[in-house]
This record gives sequence, structure tokens and C-alpha cells, in this order.
Amino acid sequence: MSKEKVLEVKDLKKHFSAGKDKLIKAVDGISFDIFKGETFGLVGESGSGKSTAGRTIIRLYDATSGQVTFNGEDVHGKKSKDQLRKFNRKMQMIFQDPSSSLNPRMTVLDIIAEGIDVHNLAKNDTERKKRVEELLEVVGLNKEHATRFPHEFSGGQRQRIGIARALAVEPDFIIADEPISALDVSIQAQVVNLLKKLQKDRGLTYLFIAHDLSMVKYISDRIGVMYMGNLVELADSDELYDNPVHPYTKSLLSAIPLPDPRYERERQRITYDPSAHDMSEQAEFREIKPGHWVRATTKEYEQYKKDLNIK
Repeated sequence: MSKEKVLEVKDLKKHFSAGKDKLIKAVDGISFDIFKGETFGLVGESGSGKSTAGRTIIRLYDATSGQVTFNGEDVHGKKSKDQLRKFNRKMQMIFQDPSSSLNPRMTVLDIIAEGIDVHNLAKNDTERKKRVEELLEVVGLNKEHATRFPHEFSGGQRQRIGIARALAVEPDFIIADEPISALDVSIQAQVVNLLKKLQKDRGLTYLFIAHDLSMVKYISDRIGVMYMGNLVELADSDELYDNPVHPYTKSLLSAIPLPDPRYERERQRITYDPSAHDMSEQAEFREIKPGHWVRATTKEYEQYKKDLNIK
């Protein structure tokens, strides 16, 4: 993994108005970096704000405040049409539900070629078709599939079409927003393995958003855990699983099922009670050991250090 920063997120907030004097703080001040060639996993239960964070990073939502910098450029700054087109080519998104993200009235050829058309990446129809057929084969489909419509494919195949569409404009960075949650378990590993192979072959950088911690560990180099709009813990993948610090992270890890009947019978679920936190001061994101960050008050931070035997 390179030490070259591709993405910098600083105190990013996205709030939604929900009627008179009511504000939903979907993302409430998160900060992290993503380095070239890595996969950064963002996990949390439904409603934690992880998908909103991804959509705000790619500018599908305007940020309430904070800054997102991609390759040294302010994502939410004013841009001309040409600048926006260039930005959209370098950062792409794979959506959660391939059934709703693919236009049912368009053939696979036209769906994948949309980006090729917008960015003028093909000189003529022959080259356009050839590029689409090559992409189909790259994601494990056949070139004959180009003439079909989305409803003629399984969920896993539709997601492969979505991946091909994202690859069509040759991006550097891809946000995968729960790309496997709508798929059968038997297909999920195939799609994740495809993403890993594409990353290796094309030098891609990923933000991988999911709630399945076991799959996130498999694909991610580093993981950030979100709860109620905040990052509560961030660490290397192995470090987070071996030495979780925040009670919410521990509760998520305790919920991961294992194919061991004896373990499952004896497994103790850890429940997270946010009211148990020290409310005497505002919690802050603090580095508890190199590369391992946790959101905590001063008192909690000192207790977490004791738990890890850190002096």
C-alpha cells in the first residue's frame, strides 16, 4: 500500500432537515484518509451514516460542512462542466441494488457505454462495442450478453454489469456502497474476489461500505467503524479484529456468526449501551496506538489504554 493520499476527508458533516426545528445529523464530523491502492472499509449498522458518507464524498449529496479532497482537489468546490466531467471520470460508484441502479429499458451495451459516450472514449460505434465486450469479459460475463436487458440476468450478474459500468471510464477510485448485501451468500464471495482481482490488475483504490464485518475484514486494509454519524474506531483490519477498543466495535464483532455449532451455542453477544458513556465531556477522536484511533472522552481513553496494557 502506497503512502500517497488519494482521498482526505476532514470533519465532514451532512445534515438533513426533517421538518420544523428538526435536524438529522446523518454524518456529523468524520475524518480519515485513503491511500493509493488500498481498500478502506467503512462499517456500521443501518442508519449509522456510512452510505450517506459515501454519497457525500462523491458529491451525490452536497456537504453541510467539512472538506473532501481528491488527488489534491476540493471535491465540493465550484467546478466548471469540464472539471466536473474530469472528476466524475476518476471517481466512480458501485451501488447496493443492481436491480434499481440499471435502467431496465436499456441494453447492457448502452448501460455500460453511457460513460464511454459522455467522456468521448470511443471513436466510433465499432470501438464502442468492442470496449463494452472487453469489459463484460473482464467482469466474468460473455460478450453476447451485450444485447440483453437487465431483467434477463441474476442478481450477481447484474452487479457485474454495474462493476463494468464503473470501470468503463477507467477510474482511479471506486466507492462500493454495500455492493454485496443484496446478493445470495454463495455469490457474495465471487463478487468480492472479482473486486480484489480488478484492484490488483488496474491499481484501483476502494472505499468499501458494508455492514458484514467478516467480508469487510477479508477485503479491507484498514477499517473505520461508524455509529450515529460518527467514526468511533479506525485501525488496520487485523488490529481492529484482534484488539477492538470501543464498546460498539466489540458489539459488532460479537455478532459475527461462525460455522461452529459449539461456538454458536456458547457465543455471548455483547450489547452496546451508549448511555453508559462518560457524558462529562465531549468525546474526541484520539490515537490510542500508532494507526489505531478511537472516539472517547479523556476518562474512557485512559481506560481503553489500560485494557490494551498501554502505559
